[in-house]
Amino acid sequence: MATKTAREIMSDDCTCIGENDSVLEAARRLAELGVGAMPICGEDDRLKGMVTDRDIVVKVLAAGKDPARTRAGELGQGDARTITIGADDSVDEALHTMARYQVRRLPVIDGRRLVGIVAQADVARNISDDQVGELVEAISQ
Repeated sequence: MATKTAREIMSDDCTCIGENDSVLEAARRLAELGVGAMPICGEDDRLKGMVTDRDIVVKVLAAGKDPARTRAGELGQGDARTITIGADDSVDEALHTMARYQVRRLPVIDGRRLVGIVAQADVARNISDDQVGELVEAISQ
């Protein structure tokens, strides 16, 4: 049996928040979608980072910043530091990347274009029970 790829297990809903949109708008979108993170996309249609509900609380609210005046792009870690996976990379590669960088969601890139998101649950459905335990333990450290 051939190993599945990130493209085969990802969610292809690439709802992004624009880098110039407010953090308040990002929070509204996260709530509407019922998710804890979403990609930040630039004017050039490239991935600029990820914004999480935790980022909003820690980096904006707790820091006393105004979420209506803070741009989502200010929370992104920038291209070079955003952890991604290639669309044709294997599920095993996604597993190892998530564990190594302790992330629960990986943006999936085809060339330079964002094509989807692989979540921890997507990977867990496609690996052995032993590997699931290892993944959860590695991400939770």
